[in-house]
Amino acid sequence: MSETVNVAAAPNPFKIGMTFKAATGFDAEWLTPTVYGASADETAQRAVDLIKALADRGVVEMVSHAAVAVRTAHKGDGGGSASRGGAAAPKTFQGGKVQPKTAPAGDDSCQHGRTLREGNGKNGPWAALFCSAREKSEQCDPLWKDQKTGEFR
Repeated sequence: MSETVNVAAAPNPFKIGMTFKAATGFDAEWLTPTVYGASADETAQRAVDLIKALADRGVVEMVSHAAVAVRTAHKGDGGGSASRGGAAAPKTFQGGKVQPKTAPAGDDSCQHGRTLREGNGKNGPWAALFCSAREKSEQCDPLWKDQKTGEFR
């Protein structure tokens, strides 16, 4: 017995990719559905229909519960590093990159903690201490290193 397979006559030229993120942290759950359509109007309507269906069917809540279950199952040391050999200190991320260096001791001008970043620009080497707060609106002003004195201001 043969099976009937439905194949699109032509590829759908319109696409909407959506990201629903539960929180601002790296450990928040994400739901990333995509819809396609033959026209912009059709694609937009499909996006609306999908969003309504996700809410009506409880998909968002189910994703959240599943994420909590996975985190709970893999809580070896609270940070998840047990499966990686137990790293001594957690790595910090900022701007999508690992920030291994920390601010010099004694800097108490920022309640969130600071991360040292260094680089070499068109005017030569630079260094700055950036606030580690996740929300941009909560970040303290950076302290830039004076290349002559070595002090951060």
